[in-house]
Amino acid sequence: MAGRLNLWRWVVLGLAALYFLVPLAASVIFTVDVPGQGVTFDAYTQIVSTGGFTSSLLLSLELAAATIAVVLLLMVPAMVALRLGAPRLRPVVEVICSLPLVVPPIAFVAGIATVLKWGPDYLSRTPLFETFVAIQNPDFPFILVLAYVVMALPFVYRALDSGLRAIDVKTLVEAARSCGAGWPQALVQAVLPNLRGALLNASFLTLALVLGEFTVAQLLGFQPFAVWIYSVGGSNAQLSVAVSVLSLVVTWALLLTLAGVGGRDRTAPSRG
Repeated sequence: MAGRLNLWRWVVLGLAALYFLVPLAASVIFTVDVPGQGVTFDAYTQIVSTGGFTSSLLLSLELAAATIAVVLLLMVPAMVALRLGAPRLRPVVEVICSLPLVVPPIAFVAGIATVLKWGPDYLSRTPLFETFVAIQNPDFPFILVLAYVVMALPFVYRALDSGLRAIDVKTLVEAARSCGAGWPQALVQAVLPNLRGALLNASFLTLALVLGEFTVAQLLGFQPFAVWIYSVGGSNAQLSVAVSVLSLVVTWALLLTLAGVGGRDRTAPSRG
């Protein structure tokens, strides 16, 4: 029985590998095989020198860092307080955090655009008008951060919920409080160190979402990394695919690194 399970496990893993690696290999061949020239890596050497690459990548990384900070500052205290004081509200919070999964991105960005139009129409003589202008600054569109926070809620909630289920939050907080720690100190020094894996998972999922998100940024008129890849593809298909392959490889490398760090964290106590 165990042998059959191992066989099916390898079959599933092999099929999954083919599903992911065959399209990736086809993309790599498309970027390096130029008709009439043979194999060349010009598409990859031109990435850094292409206009807009550095600025769009830096913008996406800045948006990702801000989104991770905002969503964790919002969700970690809320979920700890929920687990300590109102565990019966957990299904309600779970449903609320899952709503972005059922709202189409087109409808979501249409709602954002409608709200942004209220600035010139209704708030031109109020202090809020300057706020509407500031959050749409092309150098750092904070409106995208707010949108990405909402879109990341389902993933961050699942990651943090799994981490909180694995530890006894109430005992940790009570122990910290009995030693004279305040609520913020108990959260930072007693709870967060035990949520390192969950925080890393939530941060990685948010980073992947921000780097790959296209619809909201495109329709709102901004150009982070995903939109830049699309715009480059209109004039140089090989360069666009090369950038996509490179970003995918970097994402996989981050995922493998995160999995390795998490694995070491889980096995360290057993070795002791």
